[in-house]
Amino acid sequence: MTDKSISQTGLPADGPETSSEKPAGLENSVGRTDLKSVTFGEEDGPLQLESGSALSPITVTYETYGTLAPSRDNAVLVCHALSGDAHAAGYYGTGAGEKPGWWDILIGPGKPLDTDRYFVICSNFLGSCYGTTGPTSVNPETGRPFGLTFPFFTIRDMVEVQRLLLDHLKIDTLLAVIGGSMGGMQALQWAISYPQRIRGAIPIATTARMSAQGIALNEVGRQAILSDPSWRDGKYPEDDPPDRGLALARMIGHITYLSEQSMHRKFGRRFVNGNGRSFNFSSDFQVESYLHHQGKKFVQRFDANTYLYLSRAMDYFDLEDDYGSLEEAFTGCRSSFLVLSFTTDWLFPAGQSQEIVQALRRLNMDVSYCNIESDHGHDAFLLSGHRMGDIVRGFLGRLMKGERP
Repeated sequence: MTDKSISQTGLPADGPETSSEKPAGLENSVGRTDLKSVTFGEEDGPLQLESGSALSPITVTYETYGTLAPSRDNAVLVCHALSGDAHAAGYYGTGAGEKPGWWDILIGPGKPLDTDRYFVICSNFLGSCYGTTGPTSVNPETGRPFGLTFPFFTIRDMVEVQRLLLDHLKIDTLLAVIGGSMGGMQALQWAISYPQRIRGAIPIATTARMSAQGIALNEVGRQAILSDPSWRDGKYPEDDPPDRGLALARMIGHITYLSEQSMHRKFGRRFVNGNGRSFNFSSDFQVESYLHHQGKKFVQRFDANTYLYLSRAMDYFDLEDDYGSLEEAFTGCRSSFLVLSFTTDWLFPAGQSQEIVQALRRLNMDVSYCNIESDHGHDAFLLSGHRMGDIVRGFLGRLMKGERP
């Protein structure tokens, strides 16, 4: 097993993990962060995947914020969504224009995941294209990127890799596991796979099993990639990836992250630059231009084969099928649960969260639930302006005090 600290560019990083220098507007941030990595090699044994394949070595990239208590009982694991990464809070470098981590609104001194109280960990999950072993990683047997030779993996396999990381960090028990969307699936799986190791599970805007609608949307996105001539059966060169297919997949996905209300508020039927109808197939409407912009941004930071694998891992997530029923899935759980949904989320609508809550209540589990009012759709868990932060703060505070939330 080897571990190291790496910078945003992947080069060895010097200096402390955090810095007192903070760009303007990020005064309550955790400060400058560095990406770390650990590699679990042959001496640790290969990871047996649900698909039947074995994988080794496995590199995991991660960031940590705050200080682990001497009693090692204040750790919170943050699980990211499909296109997320380990950079959940803080910023790289010291420039005023640095972009904060994707959940900086929630993580930091005095914030709901208060780094003055909690030791927060966020790792890239298995299959990521941001440093953790996945389709873009080099296959040690061939010296070339895995591509489609990478073995299929599941949400449960992701949790196993996170468990390896926690063992490496010598953290036996987590105060809580929290995540939204695909991260919420991981939080649920943690409560089931390792009930003795977590005190609280906070699945947000998620589901216990991917619906037919969700699978259908994922398949359309995958077909957009597979039908791009540049995909080349997954053997595309780094300098000529299937950008058009991946951009289209992102455009499709991005629509599901919004809501009718938020799209109407942002765009309505407004034309680009007020130009009116062009009577051709260019982007006349602002909403069209916005989706194209999102697609172009995405291909600059993500990998097409990775998208295929991750969307399929979401499709395979089905606690009812894996365990026989939701009640059977949750029977051995010991943690308290806080389940959160959003009123305008149509990708994972509130009813899917309520199914989780009802199954837990039938088992007399300790569960709290809130369907939060927001017109931002599925993306609401990444945004401010609603009650989520206060609810999470209260739940974690009661866990720390040893109370039943």
